[in-house]
Amino acid sequence: MLSKVIKRGLGYSNYYMDLEKQYGCRNYSPLPVVLERGEGVHVFDVEGKKYFDFLSAYSAVNQGHCHPKILKTFIEQAQKVTLTSRAFYNSNLGECEKFLSDTFGYQKVLLMNSGCEAGESAIKFARRWAYTVKGVPDNQAKVIFAKGNFWGRSIAACGSSDDPSRFYKFGPFGGLGFDLIDFNSVEQLEAKLQNDPNIAAFFVEHIQGERGVILPENGYFKKVKELCDKYNVLLIIDEIQTGLGRTGKLLSHQWDDIRPDMVLLAKALTGGFYPVSAVLTDNEVMEQINPGEHGSTYGGNPLGSKVAVTATKVILEEKLCENSLEMGEIFLKGLKDIQKPFIKEARGRGLFCALEFHESTKVTATQLCLKLKERGLLAKPTHNTTIRFSPPLVINKQQIEEALDIINKAVNDL
Repeated sequence: MLSKVIKRGLGYSNYYMDLEKQYGCRNYSPLPVVLERGEGVHVFDVEGKKYFDFLSAYSAVNQGHCHPKILKTFIEQAQKVTLTSRAFYNSNLGECEKFLSDTFGYQKVLLMNSGCEAGESAIKFARRWAYTVKGVPDNQAKVIFAKGNFWGRSIAACGSSDDPSRFYKFGPFGGLGFDLIDFNSVEQLEAKLQNDPNIAAFFVEHIQGERGVILPENGYFKKVKELCDKYNVLLIIDEIQTGLGRTGKLLSHQWDDIRPDMVLLAKALTGGFYPVSAVLTDNEVMEQINPGEHGSTYGGNPLGSKVAVTATKVILEEKLCENSLEMGEIFLKGLKDIQKPFIKEARGRGLFCALEFHESTKVTATQLCLKLKERGLLAKPTHNTTIRFSPPLVINKQQIEEALDIINKAVNDL
């Protein structure tokens, strides 16, 4: 227990950080700040200092911290029933599935818990479809991924990665049936599809977030969809970080006017209140799964189902997609106006932006993040040279301008 004699001050934060270091797994490298409260676009540390949150829990709180409508739904449902398991029907799951189906335009919805589970489910479903519909020989189905991908840290996710921090000394990964091609390379995708009839799916993020907000080239996904249709391969789009308004549209792939065969959602699907993910697809894929072949004790629980509906409605009713687009244009222009020798470029779409440094510079993204923290803005680096900026979509113009002022001053500090 924290002693009552410990006053709010540096030692107060250190107490909590030391607890994690002593008793927790060292699987993250957090900034040295201990948060205890959030509201809208702001979070507050245990000393009471206020920060702009420009990470949004990796886009899980697009609706802003502790959104009152979602909170109300959460409390009301938690007072009724939270978990029934799928051994029985519950009164919220079907209504949630119908709402998501109608909203996103797919015939079927699977609710799971984490984004990684959504990815695992999609691979599993694509393989089953390949065997029962496409006619791929048993145990021969393959899935293609893009280099630089990130969709989790399960063994399958590690096995589909070209990042050593994810696969080093976690193998073996042989037999997964995964292959990698360059993101934005139509030529490599077509070469794979032409030469291998056993490919079940191409699994790809619409914008590569963990790699540093790498956008697709114009026309890339149009051609990808054409190739997948031509060779009877499922296109799986990972919208776990880019979906639900983050890039200025409800789903990021809508910028390319395509309809993937499967869409993966998570994070902002419940506005940060509860872990819920979803696989959206049609009957031809989902109906290949029979009772007992897939499941989760918590997947589709009444609390998560109810919260997911309200959280999605908040995005639609409060026009957060439109605000993301408008505020994102202002923010990205402000980032591009920052001119320093060590800055390579600013890029982004909607409120999903990045500032990249030249690799040759001695200035690191972590150094800038620490300066930002000192001035009251929280962001995290991805790799050594890039910072992602993804504030809650409820941010307004005045707050964007305040944040840009902080970023400018922090850059000058370097």
